[in-house]
Amino acid sequence: MTIRVLLVDDHAVVRTGLHMLLGQEDDIEIVGEAGSGREALNSTEQLHPNLVLIDIGLPDMTGIEVTRQIKQQWPDVAVVALTIHEDEEYFFQMLQAGANGYVPKRAAPEELLTALRTAAEGGVYLYPSLAKLLVRDYLSGEREATADTLDGLTDREQEVLAHLADGASNQDIAETLNISPKTVARHRENIMRKLNLHSRSELVKYAIRKGIIKA
Repeated sequence: MTIRVLLVDDHAVVRTGLHMLLGQEDDIEIVGEAGSGREALNSTEQLHPNLVLIDIGLPDMTGIEVTRQIKQQWPDVAVVALTIHEDEEYFFQMLQAGANGYVPKRAAPEELLTALRTAAEGGVYLYPSLAKLLVRDYLSGEREATADTLDGLTDREQEVLAHLADGASNQDIAETLNISPKTVARHRENIMRKLNLHSRSELVKYAIRKGIIKA
């Protein structure tokens, strides 16, 4: 499969370097370039790439917002972040927006190529040092869930529960909480399992009884 890549970076010299690097690969085709978020969205619509390689710092929109809009409008298009930012805030926001990969600009070319191929095949690639942040956050969340829950529900599950009981769809909840519909569905399954509920009506009754929503 040929990976049709759209390059998004506000620095022309960076795009040129990426063009030279990726252009040597037989399974990668550069279908276009963009220097801003708006250009990225327009190019995605017009050029139909199956992967967008994007920087977070763009002049008009953040790469996070562009990623969120791409995944909402074209969910089959993979997005990989290539950025100088390696802090937790940007990393987790990009994952919540739906990014399929996160690679710092200091990474070796081989790692970037691996990220692109992994994302194009439907997987997720995280740079090793950043993957450790995800594991740490997960373990921290597990501890918080044990210490402070409502009938075993985590804070996020309680948020999802409130929206579900209020009649919101998975897509609506995903947009409100800035998470993917798949993550919402997973939270919903966990909620039903933990509370031993089997229908939305039972879920609504539980939420009313607990004071999460009003009848």
